[in-house]
Amino acid sequence: MKLSKLLESIIPRQVRGISLYSDHESISVPCTLPICLNPDPEISSLHFNSREVQPGGLFIAIPGFKFDGHEYIDSAISQGATAVISQKPLAKTVWNIEVENSRKALAILSSQFYGNPSGKLKIVAITGTNGKTTTAFLIEKILLQAGLSVGVIGTLNCRYGGKVFDLSMTTPESLDLHRILADMLADGVTHVVMEASSHAIFLNRIDACWMDVAVFTNLTQDHLDFHGNMEDYWQSKKKLFTEHLAKGPKKNKAIAVINCDDPIGKRLFKELPSALSVGFDDSCHLWPEIIREDQTGMEGVISTPEGMFKFETPLIGQYNVENMLCAAGACLTLGLPLNIIRSGIESVEFIPGRLQSIPNSVDRFVFVDFAHTPDALENVLRTLRNLTTDRIICVFGCGGDRDREKRSLMGQIAASLANICIITSDNPRFEDPMDIIRKILEGVRKQGLPPYNPDDAIKSPSARGYVVEPDRSKAIDLAIRISRHWDMILIAGKGHETYQVIGDQTFPFDDRQIAQKALELLEKPIHREHHWKKKLI
Repeated sequence: MKLSKLLESIIPRQVRGISLYSDHESISVPCTLPICLNPDPEISSLHFNSREVQPGGLFIAIPGFKFDGHEYIDSAISQGATAVISQKPLAKTVWNIEVENSRKALAILSSQFYGNPSGKLKIVAITGTNGKTTTAFLIEKILLQAGLSVGVIGTLNCRYGGKVFDLSMTTPESLDLHRILADMLADGVTHVVMEASSHAIFLNRIDACWMDVAVFTNLTQDHLDFHGNMEDYWQSKKKLFTEHLAKGPKKNKAIAVINCDDPIGKRLFKELPSALSVGFDDSCHLWPEIIREDQTGMEGVISTPEGMFKFETPLIGQYNVENMLCAAGACLTLGLPLNIIRSGIESVEFIPGRLQSIPNSVDRFVFVDFAHTPDALENVLRTLRNLTTDRIICVFGCGGDRDREKRSLMGQIAASLANICIITSDNPRFEDPMDIIRKILEGVRKQGLPPYNPDDAIKSPSARGYVVEPDRSKAIDLAIRISRHWDMILIAGKGHETYQVIGDQTFPFDDRQIAQKALELLEKPIHREHHWKKKLI
């Protein structure tokens, strides 16, 4: 694509370059559209990483939190960059386009370079502290049930057309995002479901990506290490609706789906008069009635503006009902019939790493969940507590180099709802695991939970308490070793993740595999039914 064509999508402060007719004197082009360049170079690729620049490429210098792309402009030029986007003027022998915000410019230029793919796709974006991945998974299954070609971009991975790619972040950088959308479009994808993280919204990663539906799940404490406070965190999320959905080219048909069980959701719904509300209150556009809920799943009825439908699902918990309502609402706005929505919901057997049950023959209910925020951990533990009168053993930790304020809160929640807390490591990164654990213990001790000696488990089977085991593998093994028939064991924090991050190294680690191995080591017990039969004889 010609540089002048690419620049039609932005309004630079100034364009500087080398004139073909002025004996290589530097010239400046007034910032009026269209911008006429002479010579007008062909741009073969876009880059924000100087190490990846190819000859004929355009390098966009982005000021980051650890590194400033402006410091790598010389490297990009030596790699063959034809032009550079920057936030400050350069005196270089390449075209230099100076802009106000190079992150925004990267997103807009990426969309232009890849032919504005979001405008040719039906895109559903989901934001919220918790529930994004589950809601995306449910929407994907409903769309597939309708026979549509679907792509998904989110925490689990990027997947479409039988292809699966790992992502380094929930929502990719804008250049990668628009490239992925273009690849999906070329592969025949018609509908895309994507998770929009607060980081991505704040850092302009989803700029120039135009949505047809935006979904709000909830807002609870998380990422305060990045946003600083809850209000700034909320304002970042809110932009998905007030800017990206409301001001894009699809704005006349775009719809917001809002979970009004969440207090922030109620506030947002009042500001968006054309939005679709979902929640347990029968004043919402979509609302449920739960008929049955136990360890095996739920049955219920969902009422919608188009009528009612029954559903049966192995998912459990009120928060999962909210996720189903959000998914149903999004698909309803896309024009899908209720029978397809029902079939899609019922086709979901489990969500990877979201209260995922680990099958076993030793009469334990073992679940692995991604819960790594206070609200998520409380939701999962309350769900399990409502389903059992037996013990709950909770294995959890908190990530290093992340929101430190939530650590004691999570300790307090776990101590109030679980019988035994086993506190361990969860991606400690560059922090000492014991420093993280000590902060968690502040909350545990506020609840008055005493230390627990695993060796006394047989002597005092009903005793409550906490154990510190920094080695996560040993912590999971301990939880299963001290468990009894019908106990519920929650292994929280990592969910679908298949790694543990310690320092600058990433090690293979999967909670589900560790739990499965520990379960296999338990001797298969005689079922209670057999005991009863013996007594009857």
